[in-house]
Parts: sequence; C-alpha cells; structure tokens
Amino acid sequence: MIPPPPVPGGPLGRSFRRREDARLLTGDGAFLDDIAGPPGCLHAVFVRSPHAHARIGGIDSAAALAVPGVVSVLTGAALGRLVAPLRMAPPIEGLHPMEMPVLPVEAARFVGDPVAMVLAETRRAAEDAAELVDVDWDPLPAIAGIAMAAAPGAPLVDPVLPGNRVSHQAFATSGLDAAFARADRIVQARFGQHRQTHAPLEPRGVMAIWDRGRRHLTLRCGTQAPHPYRSAVAVRLALPESQITVDSPEMGGGFGQKIIPLREDLCVAAAAVALSRPVRWRETRGENLMASLQAREETVATEAAVAADGRILGLRCRMEADFGAWSFFPANYMARVVALILPGPYRIREYGYAVDVWLTNKCPAGPMRAPMAITSWVMEGTMDAIARDLGLDPLVVRRRNSLTPEDLPYVTATGERYASLSPLATLEAATAALGYEELRARQPAEGRLLGLGICTVVESTTYGSAFYRAAGIAGSGHEVASLRVEPSGAIIASCGLMGSGQGYETTLAQAAAAGIGAAFGDVLVRIGHTDIAPYGMGSRGSRGAAAGGGALYMAGLKLRAKLLAIAAAMLGLNTAEGLEMREGKVLRQLGDRLSSTGLDLAQLARVAHLDPLRLPPGMEPGLHQVLAFDPPAMTYSNSTHACAVEIDRATGAITILRHVIAEDSGTLINPMVVEGQTHGATAMGLSGSMLEHAAYGADGQALAGSFMDYAIARASDLPAFEVSHHGTPAEGTPAGIKGMAEGGTMGGIGALMNAVNDALAPLGARLDSQPATPARIWAVLQAATDREGAA
Repeated sequence: MIPPPPVPGGPLGRSFRRREDARLLTGDGAFLDDIAGPPGCLHAVFVRSPHAHARIGGIDSAAALAVPGVVSVLTGAALGRLVAPLRMAPPIEGLHPMEMPVLPVEAARFVGDPVAMVLAETRRAAEDAAELVDVDWDPLPAIAGIAMAAAPGAPLVDPVLPGNRVSHQAFATSGLDAAFARADRIVQARFGQHRQTHAPLEPRGVMAIWDRGRRHLTLRCGTQAPHPYRSAVAVRLALPESQITVDSPEMGGGFGQKIIPLREDLCVAAAAVALSRPVRWRETRGENLMASLQAREETVATEAAVAADGRILGLRCRMEADFGAWSFFPANYMARVVALILPGPYRIREYGYAVDVWLTNKCPAGPMRAPMAITSWVMEGTMDAIARDLGLDPLVVRRRNSLTPEDLPYVTATGERYASLSPLATLEAATAALGYEELRARQPAEGRLLGLGICTVVESTTYGSAFYRAAGIAGSGHEVASLRVEPSGAIIASCGLMGSGQGYETTLAQAAAAGIGAAFGDVLVRIGHTDIAPYGMGSRGSRGAAAGGGALYMAGLKLRAKLLAIAAAMLGLNTAEGLEMREGKVLRQLGDRLSSTGLDLAQLARVAHLDPLRLPPGMEPGLHQVLAFDPPAMTYSNSTHACAVEIDRATGAITILRHVIAEDSGTLINPMVVEGQTHGATAMGLSGSMLEHAAYGADGQALAGSFMDYAIARASDLPAFEVSHHGTPAEGTPAGIKGMAEGGTMGGIGALMNAVNDALAPLGARLDSQPATPARIWAVLQAATDREGAA
C-alpha cells in the first residue's frame, strides 16, 4: 500500500539549508581532479577525427611512442579485443538495430570521433604524443542534416543499415480523420529546435584502478547512475559486477551526459586492466562541447482541427529528429515519450503522430535535461497559432481546452493517465501573477515590441518499470532504499541515486527522517558508492524525489513500526496503538493531547542492538530496513510559465521583463530545493532557446568548439524568477511526492519563444525555430519590413 502524505509538522515541507553547500562553497568538496592518482598512474588522451566522415586507412603510432614517457597507443582494433561492442537493438517495430564498437576501426563518423588513445606518464606527454599519431584519412561525403540524410541515394552514415532513417514510429486514434472532416478551421504551425549540448560545469572524467592481486577494478568517476554504470562496464569488459566498484565523488553537473559509460570511460577501464596500471582521463572543454553527447535537434509540424470557438477537435504531429552518428539510447524514445505526451494539459481526444529519427555525421545524441523539452513549446505554440488564426486571445483558447478538476482522472489519446494534475489552476495563478490581462490591454498602446508568452507544462517523471518494458528499453524503474539505525540512534540512509547538484544529502535525509519520525539532523545520507549503496537505477528522468525519497520514506515507516513495537514492550503495553514517534521522541496519545513517554530513539536502538532479550517475542535484533519501490509507469507534475519580453527593434535583442512560474510538484520535501531546481531548469531552458547552438557547417564540420562559439546565458541575461507552489499530492507515490526537475526547462523554452512571437506578431513576423538570438530576430524583423515595403 502506498502511504499518504504525513501529518504536517515533520521534516517534509521544511526549507532546511542544503547540507552539502558548506563544503562546496568553501572549496572543501572533492571532485575527481582533487583526488590524487595512485603511484604509477597513467594519463589518457584521445586522438580524434578532424573530419565529419572519413575512412581510416591506417594508424601509425611510431612517432608518438618515441615521445619520452609514452607507454602505449591503443587503437580501435586493439581495444575491440578488450571491450565488447554496444548493441542497441530493442525489439521494437520500426526501429533498426545498431552496433557500435568501443572505437571505430574502419571509418570515423563525426568531427571529434575518437580513433586512438595515447597513454603516458604525464598529461603533457600524452597530449604531445597524440599530435604525432598519424592517421591515414580518406574523407567521405558527409551527411550534415536531415534533408541530406533523407535524400534519395544519400551516402549511408551506418553502412549496415538500409538507409539513414534509424526509427519510424506512427500512431493515430480511430476518429482522427473524422475530427478533421468536421473542423471549422485547420491551423498549421511549424517548430524547429536546434542542436545543443549539456555543458556541465565539470566535464567528464574517470580514473580506473586495477588491483591485479584481487582482480578488482575500481572506477572513480562522476556518474548519475553508479550501479547501471557498473553493470554496463561489467558487460562490456566481461567482468562480473562483484569485481567492479564504482565510486562517484562530487560531480559538477550531469544533465543526462553522465548516466552511462561512454566510449572513453570504457577505453580507460580496459587499458587499466590490460596494462595493470592505474589510468586517468579528464575531458577538455572542447571535447565536451563537440564530442561528448548532444541533443534537441528536432523539427515538428502540427495541424490542428479546430472549432470556430477555438476548441481543438483533433491534432496531427509530424516530428523529425537528428540523432547524430551513433545510437547511445533507443531512437524510439522520441515517439515513446516525446510525441506520446505532446498534447500536454489539453482535452484532445483525437491525436496522431509520425516520428522519424535520422542518422547524420554529427556528435551522437543523448538524453539531456528534459529530452521532451520541445513538446510544451509545440503544444503551446500551436495554441497561439489557433488564437491568431481565429482572432482570439491566447489565454481564452487555453482556458477552453484545458483539463479541469472535473476531467480527472483523464486518459489521454495515447493511453496515459493523468490523476493528480492542476493545469488550469497553475494557468490562472501564473497569468494573474504576471498581470496578463492588464498587460494585454496596454500592449497595443505601448508603441514598443512587447510580448507575452504562456507555457503550461505536463512533465513526465519517475518512470516505472512498466514504462521501460513498453519502450523496449532494458532496465527497471524501481529504486532501493537502505535505512539503518545504529546503537547510538544515528541513522544511515542510502539508495542508488547520485547527486550532481540536486541537494540529495538534504532532501533524502528529510524523507528518511519523516518516515522514521526522527530528527532531520540524526540522518546521514551516503550515496554514489556501489559497495555501500543498494543497487538502484540512479538519477535521471526527475526520479530522485519520488523514487529515491519515496523508497526511503517507506523504509522509514517500516522501521518506525518496529521501533514503536519495541517502545510498547519497554512500556509494558500490549500494543503500540496510540504511540507516535516525532523528532526521535516516543509520544503517547492521551485523550486529545500527546504526552512524553520518556523514551527516545537512542534508547530503543540500544535495546534493538545490544539488549535483544528485551525485544518483543519473535522480533529480530537490529534496526536495518531494505525496501524496493517501483513507481507507476509514469508520474506527472505540471506548471505554468508566463513571461513578458521586450525586443529592441534596432538590434533584435531580447529583454525578459518578468518571468512567473506556478508549479505543482505534489508534496514538497524541501520548498527551497524545489525552488532552486525550478530556477536552474528554467535558466537552462532560457539559455538554450536564446543563445546556445552546437552548430555545424554544410560539410559537417563542428563550429562550436569553445565558449567563444557556444554561448551560454549570463546572470545578467536572465530575470529574477517568481515562483509559487500549488501542491497536489501524487496518486501512486509515497507521501504524494512528484518529480519536477525538468519542467522548468520545458516551460522556459515555450514561454520565451511564445513571448518573442507575440512581440513580433503585429509586424507580421514569426520566428519558428530556435535560437532566438538578436541576429535571427533582427533578420525576421528585416524580412517583415522588406515585405511591407514591397507591398
């Protein structure tokens, strides 16, 4: 049985300061580069392709091996004997299987594709030697975009596949065509999202230590999912998991880039085993920008069948995604999640989509915070298109189509179940806080390019095992918690998550303390080490709070029941009924008040561990609870973003005047942490939609190899976010907790782009693709001026 939210007054819902901040802000955190390597540690540097597509004729490493301090140069052929290839082949109709060697042997497929690894006593020697590795390149035609990939007779990115389309998925409800037939108007819209990358503060890195005597491999690396990371390394290196330890130190951001072991990680691990020497590698910023993982390059076209009053009768969506050169995660994800949830918070009974995913000669795509980010902009941009076409206010169109409390629980056209959402409430709260109607009334008289943007988000979070089974993705969505009370009453909590800035050491302690009834300060959280934490699925998909925190909360409840049974025995009571545990104190209900029993957690723990003969008959000594929780297939949270912008006519520059967020993420563990996550996610969305662009030339050459070319928003580019909370406890998760770490990214993108186009609309201009840079906005303004002049 899923426990409901606890009574108010406990650790949940309180804004405790983040514990980890003290060491992080004072420079006492230990990141990978703060950890000295063992004696004899080698440094790895990778030789990478300067070509978007080129055959590898041969690799001559003689000059590199002559550099003092160089120990070895390993190529794809040598490493392929040590590391099994990655085969991405879920049995999904319309999805082609792909196989990827640890390093390419025959051809490089994108600029930055690693083809050899140099190992030396110092980093400088490895870098110098890498420059001397002579690769016989035979350039091949490059596929630089979807149009080229889809052209008849196009060169193949993967010669094993029949074409460059790696996945095609389609769906339609039975009444879709009839809905379009009875529509008063068909409204079309197009949306283009550009290629971006994660740009974590700390690039990737790994240190591999092989204990030859014990035949044990220790990997120290920042990973969001230590146990799945270990399992993947074990499979690829043909080692049992018992011979591998993954120890994740402090991690400077991940955003999806640090979930699985990528090729460099596997090369370093294999080299450590093969040479019986410790090996470490640190990615440079240029490597991270061009050759780690990228995301978000998608185009979507929608057709909405609408009634004259703006009600949507049916919706069609055509999506294309550029997946780059290799497939690190199943390409059907673009349909299984992205297209699946695109209708968002609206009553759309008839819906259909077609999703094509293409291979190109670019850095491979991978999951990035809010992989479904485009959905909210597409749906909300379509609502704005309907309003413009019918001459209605965009807020009115949203109100007429929004799900209401009376609609819930609601089953979407794609079969998803919404039970605990409040989209209409957050829409009203955000627009009221912005002063939408007053601003809209003043807008025509201002004489400036002012725009108002609204974006209501339905965020899919906390994917359960049922989701992975349906998507054909290997793995599970469950999480395991371990909760142990020591004889002193100190509590050690652990689960399979790993933090990269979320504040887990604080929020997980609150969840565990709430379950037990202990004081927050008595709980220590230990995560990130596979020999300490129980096997769990890691941090991804906004699952930390509901899956990890939820499992710890449930484990705490079980320990609480045992503790109260011990207390009853110590008090000479026949039952624990009427006893409660609060802040580590045992209380008894006497009439309408709670009174102290004189017992506390430390006394109960001493009995459980050191005086077991005082325990109730049949009770096992000790206080250790391990519990697994598998969430529903998907849990949903929601929010509404509303922003006001001004565009400079002369330069196209955007000023964000205000940005208001009304969010519903269920029962809040720590409101301050939730607000911080909302700020960070929204900033990421705004930065991506305004500035960031992992650009490529027509020849497939990467054009953004440093922060001089890949721009990220500064603090001065962003507004002060105004956040309000509207918690609807989730159905199906412990304490009603929901995930919420990605919705800000989705809402930030949609609200900003809709506000920009609202400002441009009076001039007949529209920006239907990102990024909304000053140059691109100025170009559409100029084009509108030229059209007006020609008329």
